[in-house]
Amino acid sequence: METIIVYVDDAAYAQQQLAPMLGGPAAPGTHWVLVACAPRMTHRISKWVSHSARENWREKWADKLYALLVPPLQAAGHAVTTVIAKGPLTDLTAKLQAEHAATRVLDARRPKFGQDLPPVTPDQPAAPQSPWAVPGAVAGLGAMLVLAAE
Repeated sequence: METIIVYVDDAAYAQQQLAPMLGGPAAPGTHWVLVACAPRMTHRISKWVSHSARENWREKWADKLYALLVPPLQAAGHAVTTVIAKGPLTDLTAKLQAEHAATRVLDARRPKFGQDLPPVTPDQPAAPQSPWAVPGAVAGLGAMLVLAAE
């Protein structure tokens, strides 16, 4: 049985990424390990929310994600295991590969504008730098020059 580890953070985007695999190379009986990568919370939120409340929110968020992704996989005859990502993704990938003898790792996280996603494997190539990405200091300096010119 083949095992595929899939990192997801948005159900709609992940469904688009997984659709070709469900009809093609992934044979029925494939074991899918869905890893939910919850959105990051700001460091200031710790002032207002306890650690257990953050963990509960992360679990509820993951349950909503799994409710959209797991049923189609199970209906196609696949086994599904769910995991919530905590800590560095490269470490989690190594742990899951050792545990499940995974043959493939799929990064189905939605790319975010102006933000580089952390790699899921140590050998994953870095995301290409967007030509539109501008450091904040340069953008601020440009805005100051425009205001000074007026």
